[in-house]
Parts: sequence; C-alpha cells; structure tokens
Amino acid sequence: MIRILPSLRFTPLLSAAKPFCSSSPTRELPQYEARTAPVSNSLLSITPKTPLFLRTPSHATCLSDVWKWHDWAKDLATSVEESSTNSEDSLDSVILHRELKWLIEDSIEDDTLVILHRSEIADDGEKNVKLRASLEELYDLWRQRIEKRRPFQYVVGCEHWRDLVLCVEEGVLIPRPETELIVDMVEELVTRDGRFKKGCWADLGTGSGAIAIGIAKVLGSHGRVIATDLSPVAIAVAVHNVQRYNLQGMVEVRKGSWFEPLKDLEGQLVGLVSNPPYIPSDDIPGLQAEVGRHEPKLALDGGIDGTDSLLHLCHGASRMLKPGGFFVFETNGEKQSKMIVDYMMTNDLKDCFSDLKIVSDFAGINRFVTGFRL
Repeated sequence: MIRILPSLRFTPLLSAAKPFCSSSPTRELPQYEARTAPVSNSLLSITPKTPLFLRTPSHATCLSDVWKWHDWAKDLATSVEESSTNSEDSLDSVILHRELKWLIEDSIEDDTLVILHRSEIADDGEKNVKLRASLEELYDLWRQRIEKRRPFQYVVGCEHWRDLVLCVEEGVLIPRPETELIVDMVEELVTRDGRFKKGCWADLGTGSGAIAIGIAKVLGSHGRVIATDLSPVAIAVAVHNVQRYNLQGMVEVRKGSWFEPLKDLEGQLVGLVSNPPYIPSDDIPGLQAEVGRHEPKLALDGGIDGTDSLLHLCHGASRMLKPGGFFVFETNGEKQSKMIVDYMMTNDLKDCFSDLKIVSDFAGINRFVTGFRL
C-alpha cells in the first residue's frame, strides 16, 4: 500500500499516515519466533519498547472516566491552535483530533464505546473497559504529544510504511512515505531483471529496518539483505522489526558505520540503498518541533551542505558493488541531487557508474539518485 503524502522531513509530522490500530479489521500481525537474529548478544540486550497496539489490555477503567479523559484530550486539541504564536510551526487541531481517534483505537480494547455518540450508550457509563495503558499514562502521552510536540509515532510506538507496521521509538528516525519509493524502484528492477533478485543487497543506515524489510519481501527467498546502522537503539529496533516479520533468514543486521560492517562483501553487492542524513547542519534548528526536538540528529545532520554522508556513499558504492550493480540514494532534493550526480561524473568516480538518473518523489521533488556500477 502506497500512501501519497508530502515529505515529512520538511512538512509537519502530523500529516503522517495513521499508525496501526488494534481495531483495524484488515490487520495481519506477523507472528513472533524464538529464533535469534544474526547480531551479537550485546546488541540484543537493548529491548525496544512495546507499541500500544501490541500490549495486553490489562487495565480496567470505568467508561465514564475514559469519557472524562476523552473530553479533556479533545479540548486540549481544539485549543492548541489558538494558543500558538508561530503559525509556520503550529499544530493543526483537525489532525490532532484524528490522532486522538487513533490513540483510542490503539489503547482501548472496545474503542467503539468511546467513539460512538455518547447518547447511544449513556446508561453504560459505569461499565468497565479494558485499556492497553493506564488512564494516567494516556493523560501523560497526550500531554507529551501537545506540550512537548512529541511525534505521534513515538507516542503510540509504531508507524505504517508500505504494507508494514514498524515499531519506532526515540533514537530511531521515523520512516517517511517518500522513502517507500526506494523499495518500489528495487521491485521494478528485480521484476525486469531476475539477476538482481538472487544477489546480496545492503541497506546502509537502516534505522527501523524499513527499507531492508521492504526489499527482503520483494526478493522473496532468493536473495538477502544486510542492514547496517551505527546506533545501538536503531540496531535493536531493526532486529525487533525483522523478527516480527520472520525475516531473520533473509535480513542480517550489522552494527557499524556505513561500509565498515561490509568489509567481507567488497565488490559482491548486487544492490546498495540508503536514506542517509542529508539536512545541512545550519537547517537543523529550523526543523519542525517534532523533528528537531525528538528525532535523532545522527540520522538528520548531513554536514555543512548536507552531502557528507552522500559523498561517502558514492565512493563506497564504487568499491562495494559488483559490475552492473544498482544503487539508489535518497537526498534533500533538487540542487543536492544534481550535485551528487555531477560529483559521480567527475573526479575519481567518472569511470565508475553508468545510467545516472534523478528520480522524483510523490511531491515532484527530485529526491533520489540512481545508477549502475560499470
């Protein structure tokens, strides 16, 4: 499933797609397995937080108290725009009300008792309902969303991305809708040329593991994906998501900086993908509050002009890809994409790549650079 949404690095995170809701009739939860993902035991000692929708509904609360919380949360969402002093970075009460509905669906076992018009069930106010979080925690979570501008994906602990439901938490970049196109491009390539379906791919700076998992599902049982990241939290979350989708045999998660964990695969990769940090350092303070205050700077800051990691990836691709190997990198867009293509056509890389292209995202921004190793 593709959601056509604007880039969330430069537009409000509030426009993000709805997180997974426990009441969704079409949900398909992947089953957990006891097998161990191929990472060291020290990495597995970090345990990712359980998203709301996966928690056991172990809290019983009077329905009238839930309604009281709901009224308070709605009032807070309604009043937030009126109190905003910065129109360019203000919260949208319409979107907040939508998020509140999703929070109810993820946290309350029988959410219809809250969502239905109260007059239809007025006599059931003393009825107990089961919650996946205590009422006190729900008060706190909604305050964090509005007062601290904590991203909603961190509040509920997950994000929808393509046909996946990925666990996310502080310390891990929230996967963006435009990044889904990387998997689309890989899918188009392997459909056109079956050789790319059987080789080894690498996803550098994997974060939540979104791209690696998406590519693994495209490759089926034929290929494998190595996912790398420097952040221990990202590694733990990526492993967790890989296990949830039972892809331990296809996705290997390795800790390290960029190509460092791939020394044994030099010249052997059939494909290389990355959504690296690409925001210029001076632009970080001006990011939307949800991004600048909460998402990991390590995954955002691309240096003075935003190209530090991208240039490193260009040189690494020339060493790591086998002849004919494919790459796709996400960029800041427009001038940055052209800068990367120009760089790969000159200097030491001018005889390394062919068929270099700039590909637009959903919003028409020249977001991706693709090409093949000569």
